[in-house]
Amino acid sequence: MVKDPKALPPWARELVGSYESGAACQFILHGNVYDRVLVPGPAGSALGNLRDFLLGVLLAPFDVVLCYDLGNGIRVERGGETFSAWPALQRLGELPRAPRAAVEALTHYLRFAANLGRLGKPAPRVAVLLEAAELIAPAGDAGGYDQGAIVLLLREWANDSLIGGHQIATFLVAENLNDLHPLLATNAHAAKIKVPLPDEDALGETLRVLEPAYAVALAGYAGRLDSLAHQLAGVALSSVEQLLKTARHEGKAVDPAGLVALKKSLVENDYSGLIGFVESKRTLDDIYGSERVKAWLRQDIALWKQDDLKALPMGYLFCGPVGTGKTFFVECLAGEAGVPVVKMKNFRDKWVGSTEGNLERIFRLLHALGRCIVFVDEADQALGRRESSSNDSGVSGRIYSMIAEEMSDTDNRGKILWILASSRPDLIEVDIKRPGRIDVKIPLFPTLEPREGFTLLRALCKRVGLAIPEEAYAGLEATIPEMLTPGAAEAIAVKAYRLARTQGLAPVPALAACLVGYQLPVPRDIMDFQIGLAVREASDLEFVPEKMRLTAVR
Repeated sequence: MVKDPKALPPWARELVGSYESGAACQFILHGNVYDRVLVPGPAGSALGNLRDFLLGVLLAPFDVVLCYDLGNGIRVERGGETFSAWPALQRLGELPRAPRAAVEALTHYLRFAANLGRLGKPAPRVAVLLEAAELIAPAGDAGGYDQGAIVLLLREWANDSLIGGHQIATFLVAENLNDLHPLLATNAHAAKIKVPLPDEDALGETLRVLEPAYAVALAGYAGRLDSLAHQLAGVALSSVEQLLKTARHEGKAVDPAGLVALKKSLVENDYSGLIGFVESKRTLDDIYGSERVKAWLRQDIALWKQDDLKALPMGYLFCGPVGTGKTFFVECLAGEAGVPVVKMKNFRDKWVGSTEGNLERIFRLLHALGRCIVFVDEADQALGRRESSSNDSGVSGRIYSMIAEEMSDTDNRGKILWILASSRPDLIEVDIKRPGRIDVKIPLFPTLEPREGFTLLRALCKRVGLAIPEEAYAGLEATIPEMLTPGAAEAIAVKAYRLARTQGLAPVPALAACLVGYQLPVPRDIMDFQIGLAVREASDLEFVPEKMRLTAVR
């Protein structure tokens, strides 16, 4: 296809290798297919779209290049004179626009070109590009008979030995593989080529190409564009271009100090509410107690920063009763680790295939970010089930399968660290919690003694501006609740602050008033049940206080 495949991005080299080896003549391009891409040209590289790259680089040797999409119908991008010599074209008159008629016409032309070659006559090299293929052959069976005919014809482009034996290449472009009809997406004769988000090298090369046109915008990074590329990891080239255009228009340079917030905004905008970033200036020092857990986590973070990944876990599970600070623990870990923490939001959708497509997009981002933590809160609800219920069309099972596969990919060790949080770890599928996906399971517990409860209350009161002296313990000991969680203690501290402000009470009397008649926000039997679950889930009894180890069931 091209003279120097080594100069191509990795995904394009994979495509060229498959075609030139004869392994495939149909290519399903999925992933970051609607982003900008660097297109080499006589005057140097410039930003274009994927179609520009295919036409100008990969498909340059082809005599006839045809494109089709629902909006524009069939277009002859190259070789119009050669294509016009097709005898059937006179009978067709205008090229058809409707999906089935268009695919039939394209199939007819591919067979015509292949037959010329089989008869020993001069035959054109033909490439066909179907853009937004998920709209032409979508997942599901809503299209009925016509959809079935289209799918079978498109499969034939890959499976037919007559077409495959000639210099013909066909391309189906779909952002998400799961949005494409499964008979196409799973066809063993078609090569699935994933176009990733740009990595640091691609971002750096793009910035160097753009620098002359955006000198003012990039003035703050003159001579160190690779540093900017590193900071922009996970951002699409189209968003980078938009950022530079805006800065140039305003006559401003990209501000290094505000780049983290800017990147967060760009990525979240690209991913339409599917993900969010957990931002935290806290560290593990902000957590009261749990010294063994904090020491373990700090050891793992140190190994991560030293690139010593052999002992690094694939994932953690934080479990414990409601209010024990599982989410707060993750926030503090995020600040300690100094890497992006991505929180998966509501990626489920009511449309067929959309949920799986949303997950594909999220995984693309995770791979592009380099090192990151993925936080899944309420994991017992978010991760799906191996066995789908009868009323969700199998979506839950497919979500489970996709996430389980991603979590166990050993290539992600040291790159993507999964953290799950749940007060009901028993409802998380056993396969998700197994070593190789979740290697370390950390239980979090409420306070066990009045002294622990007092220390926790004192620390949280200090956070809201109430100074509780150590000497106050003796007077408060009898009223300090047992099984006090950080969440409950924070609510007490806020209430004490309110009393101090509205009734003029001193800090100690205000706290004492809040403790009289206090009731646990979670019934004791539920608390005991969730504590028992956390003890049994612990991957190491070192994480479990001595008093609770007797309840552990192994």
